[in-house]
Amino acid sequence: MKDHLISSFIDDELDLDEKIDFVETVHGDRRFKDETVDLLRQEMLLRGDMVGRVPAVRVNAPGTLWPEWLRPVAALAATLAMVVVFFLLVPRPAEHTRQAAVERIPHRFVLYLPQARRAQLVGSFTHWRPVPMRRLDDTGYWVLNMALPAGEHRYSYLVENGKRIADPTVPARERDDFGGENSIIEVRKAI
Repeated sequence: MKDHLISSFIDDELDLDEKIDFVETVHGDRRFKDETVDLLRQEMLLRGDMVGRVPAVRVNAPGTLWPEWLRPVAALAATLAMVVVFFLLVPRPAEHTRQAAVERIPHRFVLYLPQARRAQLVGSFTHWRPVPMRRLDDTGYWVLNMALPAGEHRYSYLVENGKRIADPTVPARERDDFGGENSIIEVRKAI
């Protein structure tokens, strides 16, 4: 089943082709439609307001320091002063620390699937958006070179009809929230 589509639909991460695929799947598969509706209702509860309405409060303070017509200017000046103080007092990381935070390490993804007509990669580093892989002539191999930030990443491959498979060459895996499996890799800079 195309469970990844439900999550991508809820998070508004689908391109136009994927939206068409989603609508056709919902239309043709009652169980998929019911699961999608259940998850959307759950998302509504999560996004629901804790408070229905906050009443407006008006305070009439006699003898205030600023005349009525000057209060918006005073509020703006106070806000600007707070912003200036924030930027002057908040410590900034050193330049080399900032560069290290965004440093990316080359990584090659390889999938052997000769019968596939299309292969894509989805993962935490792509925000679960599919990235097309390139077929290596008639070898049956699909490849994708990406620069990834150092750290632990989760991913899987998408092939025809949205079938999702974990990387068969990576033993570290975990179940996802949709009944599938993601491969887990640790990307580190070579010593």
